Amino acid sequence: MSNIEIEQSIKAVRELLSKETGLSPAFKAAMSIMFIAVSILLGRLNLNSKNSSIPPSSDPNRKRTSKSKGLKRGGQQGHIGTTLKQFDDVDEIKELSIDRNTLPDKVYTHAGFERRQIVDIDIRRIVTEYRAEVLKDEKGKRYVAPFPDGVTRPVQYGNGIKAHAVYLSYFQLLPYGRIEDYFRDQLQIPISSGSICNFNQDASKRLKPFETWLTTKLSQSSVLHADETGINVNGKRHWLHCNSNRSLTYFYPHVKRGKEAMDEMGVLPHFSGVLCHDHWKPYYRYECTHALCNAHHLRELERAWEQDKQQWAKQIQKLLRKMNSAVHDAGGCLSAVTGDAFRKQYRAVLLEADAECPPPDERDRQGKRGRLKRSKSRNLLERLRKFEDDVLRFMDVIEVPFTNNQGERDLRMTKVQQKVSGCFRSFDGATAFCRCRSYISTCRKQDLSSSKALRLLFDGEKPAFMMGAE
Repeated sequence: MSNIEIEQSIKAVRELLSKETGLSPAFKAAMSIMFIAVSILLGRLNLNSKNSSIPPSSDPNRKRTSKSKGLKRGGQQGHIGTTLKQFDDVDEIKELSIDRNTLPDKVYTHAGFERRQIVDIDIRRIVTEYRAEVLKDEKGKRYVAPFPDGVTRPVQYGNGIKAHAVYLSYFQLLPYGRIEDYFRDQLQIPISSGSICNFNQDASKRLKPFETWLTTKLSQSSVLHADETGINVNGKRHWLHCNSNRSLTYFYPHVKRGKEAMDEMGVLPHFSGVLCHDHWKPYYRYECTHALCNAHHLRELERAWEQDKQQWAKQIQKLLRKMNSAVHDAGGCLSAVTGDAFRKQYRAVLLEADAECPPPDERDRQGKRGRLKRSKSRNLLERLRKFEDDVLRFMDVIEVPFTNNQGERDLRMTKVQQKVSGCFRSFDGATAFCRCRSYISTCRKQDLSSSKALRLLFDGEKPAFMMGAE
């Protein structure tokens, strides 16, 4: 059964019930509630990843499509390959000589070498022993040479192990038990889950100055992406907030989702640039310029077309995509003339949409106060009209993208972590994870590898991009 058939059937039954005079009020009320429930369930039944924010993995009976699109296997024409090349800085050279007894009886001269290389790895532990000289005077008093800073125990883990453990835990998202197995099997180093947890907490404490630097830089940026997602902390619902752009990433956990959490993050209260988001109302409580995610609009328009059969929704959807293509062709920003032409088309479609999707009739008002209930399609139409500048800002500002995908991509791996671990055992653990992921993500955006970044952290050194900005 299609949506329109079910809606027509419900409407027909309502008309029949209205003509029946002998029905009790209780029965009519029960039937009305049932109709509402059917409409709600029907709306949810037909939602998928193309017309809502539901992830593709939740689509029922989704078809697996080939990503090749008819192309042959392997690298395509124009693709820059990553073929393994010979290295100049080799670690070991083995020269191979010709057995001259196997050659014809002639005179030969040396003409050089033909090179071939084997690239391999050597996974092993490195144990450094410090032997501090001990002297005694004639009275037996001992004098011991000072150990280097940080060498305080008879045996302890080095910074390389700490950085590698945090890398496996917070970047590769491996569970503590698998990290234990890795160190025991590959490196013959006994390391416990408690030690790995301590390394993570140590990294988090070392990153407090970085977090202060990060919030300052983000609040001074010209464009910022904001998004949030739910996380599980010790069985309770919490929220992970994200502020990011092309070069910086900041994750922050909080019990709440709204303005209180954003104020505590310390970025948006001082931000005056363009904030890209998905039209969640608390973002509009900050006095900055706003830009809305059109990927969300395209999905909502798809729902309005599929479920409510709104022709205007399909027209606006095509127009938004046409605008995006024009912006790409123009190098990221449209001229004033071209932009005005698109805006006129945009307004004309929405104006015609009023006839197809009219507002509710004020004569149906039962009370004196409040806003009459509107359909989802009507709410979308009014929102696109009211926030026209924010919807179309990608046409005018070269740095503003068509969507908020930057913020959503930055959040994606935190969802993977939740799938792997299920939850954070404590809020301190969630805080440590967010702080370390902020550091790792920012360093990778600055072309600094995760391993190198974590080694610098435990060695007490700042990345070059932080020092260059000071």
